[in-house]
Amino acid sequence: MTERATVKVLFVCMGNICRSPTAQGVFRKLVQEAGLAEVIEIDSAGTHAYHVGEPPDPRAQETARRRGIDLSDLRARRVTAADLEHYHYVLVMDQDNYHALSDLCPPGRGLERRVTLLMDHAPQARMREVPDPYYGASGGFEAVFDMVEEAAAGLLEDIRQRHL
Repeated sequence: MTERATVKVLFVCMGNICRSPTAQGVFRKLVQEAGLAEVIEIDSAGTHAYHVGEPPDPRAQETARRRGIDLSDLRARRVTAADLEHYHYVLVMDQDNYHALSDLCPPGRGLERRVTLLMDHAPQARMREVPDPYYGASGGFEAVFDMVEEAAAGLLEDIRQRHL
C-alpha cells in the first residue's frame, strides 16, 4: 500500500476571526468525519494583522457550537508569502482578499493559481463571495455558515477526485 501525500488547505479572510476560522472549523469537521484528518492539513489566516493571536469572534464561535463545531482552539494569524508555497489550496472569501494574496505571490512562480475563491467549490450557490459578517447582526454568521458548509463539501469532493 502506498502512502498518501498530505493535501494542504488554507482559508483566508481579512482578519481571520470570522469567515476563515469558520471555514477551517467546518472543513476540519468534514475531513474528520471522512476519516481523512491524517492526509489533509487545514489552517486559516488573514490578510491583515488586526486580530493576531485572538480567538474567533464570539458570534462565530456560538454559531459553530450550535452546529456541533468547536472553534475555541483557533487563533488569528496573518498570511505570509511562505503560506503561498506551503499550501496547495489557498481559498479566499472575497475579491479583496484574492487581490491581496495575488499581490503577495512571488512573480514567475505560478503560485497565484493556488489562490481561488472558496465559493468556486459551490458552483450552484447564488453568491460568489462570502460576505463579512463582522459589522452585521448574528444572522450574518448563520448565512456565512450555510455558504461555507456548501463550499466545504465541494472542496472535499474536489480533493478526493484530484488527490486521494
